[in-house]
Amino acid sequence: MAKILVIDDEPSIIKLVSAYLKPEGYEVYTAADGNAGLKAARTFKPDLIILDLMLPGIDGIELLSRLRRESDVYVIMLTARTEETDKVIGLSVGADDYVTKPFSPRELVARVKAALRRLKTGAGSGVERSVLSFKRVHIDVGAHIVSVDETPIELTSIEFDLLLALAENHGRVLSREQLLEKVWGSEYFGEIRVVDVHLGHVRQKLGDESLIATVRGVGYRFEDEAV
Repeated sequence: MAKILVIDDEPSIIKLVSAYLKPEGYEVYTAADGNAGLKAARTFKPDLIILDLMLPGIDGIELLSRLRRESDVYVIMLTARTEETDKVIGLSVGADDYVTKPFSPRELVARVKAALRRLKTGAGSGVERSVLSFKRVHIDVGAHIVSVDETPIELTSIEFDLLLALAENHGRVLSREQLLEKVWGSEYFGEIRVVDVHLGHVRQKLGDESLIATVRGVGYRFEDEAV
């Protein structure tokens, strides 16, 4: 039974989301403010967190920032904000996906199911090799370790899967839609913007943005030389 933590200060949202998740067989725990949410995340050890950005005490951005220092749990943001910058900030701090209020509970449940299915089965394309080696980048698929110039770098699960998808298709351009399907799953129907933001993180961590090329109007291509 998957465990889901819902952190929101609106009782009506807590009640609504819980009412849709519990019949699906999930164990649901809730918190109504940032401090309680952070404590619950540490003690409840959820498989997925649904997190509102606007919270009393520690707000959602700060909570997520603290959580990312110790956990790679999948996080779906809930926000009433419509400005693009707010969504980008949330994704930049470490959210995996977001849903804007008002939202369809059925859509949220579908996102949760797709995320948990991805976490359970993995998002890789089934490449037989356990290690992918290039001139600068080394990807140990089984150990989930990436090194650049023999120096290990830390990637989130989403970031690792995005890099792996591009590396497996070395030399080919993958569109945002293809990356969404490979990493978030075919059932995903959220914002395509998440691909750009997470790949921006990957580039920064690789230390050389030229390793992942942007092909305008098409998508992205992994550029490191094969060995």
